[in-house]
Amino acid sequence: MSKPAFRQNKGLGNEVGYYVFDYPAQYELYVRERIEYIRKKNEDSMDDYQVVVFDLYDIIIDILKTKGYLEKCYEFEKKKGFERITKSVGNMLRITSADSLIVKHIKENTPEKAIVFLVGIGKCYPILRSHTVLNNLHQVIDQVPVVMFYPGKYDGQTLMLFSEIKDDNYYRAFKLVE
Repeated sequence: MSKPAFRQNKGLGNEVGYYVFDYPAQYELYVRERIEYIRKKNEDSMDDYQVVVFDLYDIIIDILKTKGYLEKCYEFEKKKGFERITKSVGNMLRITSADSLIVKHIKENTPEKAIVFLVGIGKCYPILRSHTVLNNLHQVIDQVPVVMFYPGKYDGQTLMLFSEIKDDNYYRAFKLVE
């Protein structure tokens, strides 16, 4: 990833590449450590790009706090159940819309010369589906590469969270490591 060719690599349709780094979920803590190591190493280097890590779960919590909804979500879940709160939070975040609040946050906080790391996919389930984030992000982030760290399997077409829960197909991303 440190090579300029990676940051200029063109994916499908001549866009900057989107990648999925899939790994067995039991390695989650190790992967988190390595991501932090990469981020810190980049921060301490003189590289002409910045590794930017977005934890999707943290973004969701921050948005809920900022809007004053977090405590209300706890009460709503007690009264209406987990399934209803999941749907309500998804609607509030406009997850499936082109103007998704999560995508907006990522766009507004991505420098011009960067590599975007998306983490926290497993922590967001079932509120957020990875293919939805990638599809919506693909519409607005097209100048820098994006790497989604995915606790599950990706075969180049199908995303399977925790190697058990099938997500929709996604064809635009490449496996980071075969």
